[in-house]
Amino acid sequence: MPTVSSPVPWSAGTAPPSLAVPAGATDCHFHVYDARWPSAAGTPHHPDATAEHYRLLQTRLGLSRGILVQPSAYGTDNSLHLQALEVLGRDRFRLVAVVPPDISDSALRAMDDAGVRGIRFNLTMPGVLRAEDLTQLARRVAPLGWHLQVNAAEATLLAAEPMLGSLPCPLVLDHIGQVPQPGGTATPAFQAVRRLLDAGRTWVKLSGAYIRSRSGAPRYADAGVVAAALVRSAPERMLWGSDWPHPTQPLNAKPDDAILLDLLAEWVPDPATRSRVLVENPSVVYGFSRSG
Repeated sequence: MPTVSSPVPWSAGTAPPSLAVPAGATDCHFHVYDARWPSAAGTPHHPDATAEHYRLLQTRLGLSRGILVQPSAYGTDNSLHLQALEVLGRDRFRLVAVVPPDISDSALRAMDDAGVRGIRFNLTMPGVLRAEDLTQLARRVAPLGWHLQVNAAEATLLAAEPMLGSLPCPLVLDHIGQVPQPGGTATPAFQAVRRLLDAGRTWVKLSGAYIRSRSGAPRYADAGVVAAALVRSAPERMLWGSDWPHPTQPLNAKPDDAILLDLLAEWVPDPATRSRVLVENPSVVYGFSRSG
């Protein structure tokens, strides 16, 4: 029987997952927050969720590696997440940053040395990076082996699809492509995600199932149908992420991260394919050793 672990801030439950993850299993999407770092004007913030808190989640879930993602709250000030990267260890953690469109080449090289491997565009809210900045930044980071990570709702995704499909660097889509419900696999957004996957340079994060789900916790079954369909179409370009500390969810109703991880057994029933999603695919995108 699984043992009960210590509580993790901003995560319901205490039991470990039923799913045993392989060595090298990677959480490809989480954030940290600290009240000592001021939020950018007009952005949502979250109470303190530190690198030390995340270590508790990492232990509870049995994960080996992880990807810090700069949230909208801090704009282009990546200093908190760069500090967290040092705390967690650059041998097993990486960062996806937010940068100004006119960032210098020397600054990009310094971020690469610090463990940054991509730039995030959160197009679901106003921010410093806009869709029209995608192509020029893609050209600049392609020589570094970086990717662009995009969080976009259906209308934005559809409008940007031609541009996204022609980027000169890999593309990573957040949160199951933000495919809306209740339409799910019948929506234009799902078809756009499929077309981008079929082109061979796009990856999708199986994260944030609750963001578009209408069926709700604990299984988020409608989002699970979309996730499973994407896994079947391109298992070699799926990634998994916890989205801890779940900033889109109410402070008093955070999901159980062990249950979120266990959903992978439903979405990716084949153990070898699950290992690919958790270990091999992140190694390709983020430059980890494939041995874990």
